[in-house]
Amino acid sequence: MTSTDTKPADHDTALTSVNPATGEVIGTHVIADDDAVAAAVEKARAAAATWGALSFDERRGYLLRWSSRLVQNSEKFCELIHAENGKPLDDAFLELMLALEHIAWAAKHAKKILSPKKIYPGALMSNFAARLEQRPLGVIGVIGPWNYPVYTPNGSIAYALAAGNTVVFKPSEFSTSIGNFLADAFAEANPELPEGVFVTINGYGATGAALVRSDVDKIAFTGSTATGKRIMAAAAENLTPILLECGGKDAVIVAADADIKAAADAVAWGATANSGQTCAGVERVYVDRSVRDKFVAEVKRILTDIKPGSDDKAAYGPMTMPSQVDIVRRHIEDALKSGGTAVLGGTESVKAPFIEPVVLMDVDESSEAVCEETFGPTVTIRTVDSVDEAVELANNSKYGLAAAVYSKENGLDIARRLRVGATSVNSVLAFAAIPGLPFGGVGDSGIGRIHGEPGLREFVRPHSIALQRFAIPGMALLSYSRTNSTMKLLRKLVPFLHGRHK
Repeated sequence: MTSTDTKPADHDTALTSVNPATGEVIGTHVIADDDAVAAAVEKARAAAATWGALSFDERRGYLLRWSSRLVQNSEKFCELIHAENGKPLDDAFLELMLALEHIAWAAKHAKKILSPKKIYPGALMSNFAARLEQRPLGVIGVIGPWNYPVYTPNGSIAYALAAGNTVVFKPSEFSTSIGNFLADAFAEANPELPEGVFVTINGYGATGAALVRSDVDKIAFTGSTATGKRIMAAAAENLTPILLECGGKDAVIVAADADIKAAADAVAWGATANSGQTCAGVERVYVDRSVRDKFVAEVKRILTDIKPGSDDKAAYGPMTMPSQVDIVRRHIEDALKSGGTAVLGGTESVKAPFIEPVVLMDVDESSEAVCEETFGPTVTIRTVDSVDEAVELANNSKYGLAAAVYSKENGLDIARRLRVGATSVNSVLAFAAIPGLPFGGVGDSGIGRIHGEPGLREFVRPHSIALQRFAIPGMALLSYSRTNSTMKLLRKLVPFLHGRHK
């Protein structure tokens, strides 16, 4: 439920949504307690019977109508994203555009990927027909982030819906109005559907915890690794499956043969766009010594003119979550104490709620600025003497979400050596704009995948069916009625089938 009341709310019963740049109250939202969460899940469970029984083509139509509704209201939606999340209007539109691409991909590919398939039964079971069918899990609980409040949770929401599940969505407390707008648009586009196909519950961490403990069939979470681990532990109580997309400390390798201007442009944007609040953005760079000076000079040249703000001229907006400002400041201070040099900006760049670009050079690899997710408009650049050194340093992280490589000749070979879930070659973040590519990480970056074929399969359970077409006299292998002659035949047949390989 959403209220248009703009007065500060009682923290125990209502959540106040504010503009992170100005502190202006946008609205209030009723907080869902345990009972309200259970009621939402029950409503989604009832709707799942209808939604799951629809054909892929029918669900495709509903999903695409949802997309059209979002397009029709895109100006209003982008203004809300700008107001509540802080990012510029153009960035808000780009985020919406990518979300629409993923809705379309999931809607249009679910039938091909998830339709029943015939399976070859094998020679010994040739009197059987075998089928593999995919069943919706039922009700999916989605806990979304605030940094990309439309694009990121949509990677679970749209794919879960396309696979035949209903969704209970808990938006971040920093992007609650955005999450409700997304769900309201679905209901408005499809008024004939039962209530509960896609619903939101609003609140803080306690509401998310209640969703994890509830009777959902899977939890899809995007957020910090620490919170992800707590969710995993709580979900284990009911053996609820989980999908976790957690943090990253994403590296870029700039080889000696890189296009330096292109690499610098990408790093400058990837490190500071969305105020650096991008889990798959740029936080570390390893650049070959032979091109270091030219590369650093170009990054500095670009970022010198890049400024944050909330007006039309701003390149990026404020820090969405106030507490993140202190983390960014601490990382900058630690980098400088550990021997790093600020070639652009420094602690003076932190002017809450805004942070100007900060470029840190040759920071110690054990510092927080290199080891921990900063999630701000900063970047560390380290000089290396070879690609081998760059790969070793890039992989020396507890995270393994994404990376980028710049090399004219060897980009693909270098990319294959990186311990991450996604890599862009001669670009940054390109994989996020290609719906058919799955996204997710290894290590502390999470479990499972959103997007693409694996993203659809995250929200179904395989059902194997073996159907006996006819009985073979004397060949009832799975029965006490099998004969000695049958076993003698099998002892001759098995070596012929499986024992002749050298």
